[in-house]
Amino acid sequence: MHPANDPSARPRLPVTLRLSALAAAALLGACATTQPAATGAPSPAAPATTGAEAPKAATGPAAAASGPATGASAVATRPTPPDPTAPKPFAEVSKGATRQDGLFPIWRKDEKVWLEIPRSALNKPFLFDVNIASSIGERGLYASQMGPSTMAEWRRIGNQVQLIALNTQFRAQGGSQRAVEQAFSPSLIGSVGVASADDAERKAFLIDAGFLLSDIPGYSTRIEAAFRLPYGPDRANSYFESARAEAQLSTLAARMHFVTARIPAPPMTPSPVPMPSPPQTVPDPRSFFVTYVYNFQALPETAMRPRLTDPRVGHFPQSFTDFSSDLKANPRVHYVRRWRLEKKDPAAEISEPVTPITFWIDKNVPERYRGAVEGGIVEWNKAFERIGFKNAVVAKQQPDDANWDNMDGKHASIRWFVGADVGFAIGPSRADPRSGEILDADIGMSDVFARGSRRMIVEDVGRSAATAQGMPAMPGAFTAHGLPGFASHAGHDAHFCSYAHEAAAEMHFALDILEARGDIAPDSPEAEAFVQQVIKDTIMHEVGHTLGLKHNFKASTTIAGAQLKDKAFTDANSISGSVMDYNAYNIALKGEPQAGFNMTTLGAYDYWAIEYAYKPLDAAAEGAELARIAARSTEPALAFGDDTDAGGFGPYDGMDPLANRFDLGDDPLAYYKRRLQLSQELWSRVQERPAQAGEDPLRRPRSMMAGFNQLYRSAELVGKYVGGMHAVRDLPGTTGRASLKPVEPAKQREALQFLATGLFSIDSFRFKPEFLSSLTVDYNEWDRPSVNLPAAVARVQIVALDRLLGAPTAQRLLDLPGYVPESQRKGLISLAEVYGTLQSSIWSELKSGSEIDRLRRNLQREHLKRVQALLLRSTSSLPPDALSLARLHATQLQADLRKAAAKPGLSIETQAHLADSLGVLTEALRATMQRS
Repeated sequence: MHPANDPSARPRLPVTLRLSALAAAALLGACATTQPAATGAPSPAAPATTGAEAPKAATGPAAAASGPATGASAVATRPTPPDPTAPKPFAEVSKGATRQDGLFPIWRKDEKVWLEIPRSALNKPFLFDVNIASSIGERGLYASQMGPSTMAEWRRIGNQVQLIALNTQFRAQGGSQRAVEQAFSPSLIGSVGVASADDAERKAFLIDAGFLLSDIPGYSTRIEAAFRLPYGPDRANSYFESARAEAQLSTLAARMHFVTARIPAPPMTPSPVPMPSPPQTVPDPRSFFVTYVYNFQALPETAMRPRLTDPRVGHFPQSFTDFSSDLKANPRVHYVRRWRLEKKDPAAEISEPVTPITFWIDKNVPERYRGAVEGGIVEWNKAFERIGFKNAVVAKQQPDDANWDNMDGKHASIRWFVGADVGFAIGPSRADPRSGEILDADIGMSDVFARGSRRMIVEDVGRSAATAQGMPAMPGAFTAHGLPGFASHAGHDAHFCSYAHEAAAEMHFALDILEARGDIAPDSPEAEAFVQQVIKDTIMHEVGHTLGLKHNFKASTTIAGAQLKDKAFTDANSISGSVMDYNAYNIALKGEPQAGFNMTTLGAYDYWAIEYAYKPLDAAAEGAELARIAARSTEPALAFGDDTDAGGFGPYDGMDPLANRFDLGDDPLAYYKRRLQLSQELWSRVQERPAQAGEDPLRRPRSMMAGFNQLYRSAELVGKYVGGMHAVRDLPGTTGRASLKPVEPAKQREALQFLATGLFSIDSFRFKPEFLSSLTVDYNEWDRPSVNLPAAVARVQIVALDRLLGAPTAQRLLDLPGYVPESQRKGLISLAEVYGTLQSSIWSELKSGSEIDRLRRNLQREHLKRVQALLLRSTSSLPPDALSLARLHATQLQADLRKAAAKPGLSIETQAHLADSLGVLTEALRATMQRS
């Protein structure tokens, strides 16, 4: 009950005063029956009566003709004064306003905007979402980003209207529904007073849309996370810049002004924790505008029949907890997120759909790339044709003079956006929470490829250049869709895809190699064709996401290494089993035949995943047919592993060396070795090529760093072999295969040796002094440092160290014998062997008595830091046996350091390094361990 209507919420008089007031009212009421009211004095109201005692008011002409009333009759017939708090008439509020008819009609007059809410729309669910149409272009705050969404409804309490986000995470049917509603609360998005009385003809009332000129999606938290400054929305300088309405949709674009009172002065003493700078892309960092696009979209009258997911195939789920029955051990339910696709002619073997999946190419996509974008969209029709649909996916170009924004809730779109530090593409979608039916999708693609084609990927993406040169990334660079406000909890909202940036970096490396070999010229038609193909590949990938497909980071391993050298094979089948992998460029080594470079079409997995999600099936046969389709997961060409399998975020370090981002072929370790050879070839050719007059001064530093970026990724992934486990997604009782299988000991040792002799070796990173001394910086950009060779080498090596010395690797190596029958345990690799091999490789100079190069000293210091941390700051996640082994090997290292430090003839730098290392390690061994 609204407080205004709740008697318990009204002010209460003391008991004695209440009694006195009641007595006085009774006395006045009695007097009113015998005496007329005094002229000019207020008349007391007659006491209320109920039931048979209630007097009936006179009505009709006879009552009017009886003449003026006096006495008690005058009190009874005096007109009630108008309620000053009552809403004004609908016509009075809307006078002079223009109306746009739609799901919730929009009325506009000057700067005022109202929404018309039909009484029939109250308590009726619809989809409410917010998109970010424009922003400031840095630190994750980018334009053209799909924001949060929820199933919502209008609720009216008295003269207050609430916009409520419904809780779709927990559901029930039957008798459990009331318990679920009591247990799990909805959320209030916003509320506003009724602006008008009901219109009798429309059976609707108005509300002031100004309540939307607030931070409903929680963008201020994202801003604060990026800059660590308290920005807030400025209502007075925010406004609605456009509106659009139609039968199933109402859209309002709000131009939101964000402001902070002041930019604080930097501290007198630099903080040990790096702090981000204020916004750099706006004229005044205290003020900027962001455009929200609010969408009110009708849900389908009849929900689509849902289709359950299967973990053997990768689809984004629409997930919820179902409390309808307590007989299920696991109440979680997962529906496939997919578009509603129905044949016009169900009896035809192949038919056009009733409603095709239509993607609009935004008018902000550069004209030169529109053909590649369209090609990436319609390529998916090949998969739909296999299951009986013709022209299931359609690409349309938004006219350049169009006055509508496809960030509304009706147009699935491909949008092009720019930023000072941006380099990614993203393919989010929105679905009906009831069924998983995808209703909208907006692919955002940064202009990273335009820069990539001009070799600007490393330097011209702002702060990312620091990361590329071995410097830590600046904090606050988050994805724009991770808003802290209401969320649909669909599983896909947390998805982030960096494929565009990574693919552009791969393209940059490939073009540098080919250019250095003389196979391609900068800015040539061949180079432009390269760029166009990568754009098509990336659009295929992102459209796959908007069709409901997750990443598949095992797909690249379904193609044999020999097939990658066969041009006829790659022309027909491309280079990977799926466009949903992060596929590297297929670059031949010097002297090898060159086959196809990158993904040009769909892979076998893509056809399979589309079949599971979209094949038309009768309800009665659907379960059995889906089980049959999913059972094909044992076919080698359909191997699947998603982001969790690949690891690299949260608690997941990734334990299967066949589930990776950016590898090629059925032997990823062989691919990483080839990458080292290609990087060394690039460095050799760049050093041999003299600088040319008029050349971009950053050309050679870029090529140098391109090789290091390849090795950084390789070092991270090689470490997955050590203590690795192959994982398959078979359901219990379906195949008899082991779900987890340790990586072959020989392969683990091969990976260790590659690190020891390759990435940990100084010989892998030798550059001519003449080359290093010729490298320059961009003197127009003072905050961009010159190339730091030791830092770049350390970045490659540290990622492998952290992997091999981490707690997950130690735990798996200790657990490994438990996964192997006792008769087969001979020859297994152990944690002791890994620690020993790593230590002897990194500190090999201690045995040989040779000088220790500067780059090697850096590597040894990094190893010693991690050993010291293990000895002094043990965490509960590191197994006790791992601690014991770490101490044992540290004691051996201490003895080796003593012997090496006593040898004469070493340089002063090496002597100092040995003495310092010995001192640090000795202190760590003597200290008391701080166990947590």
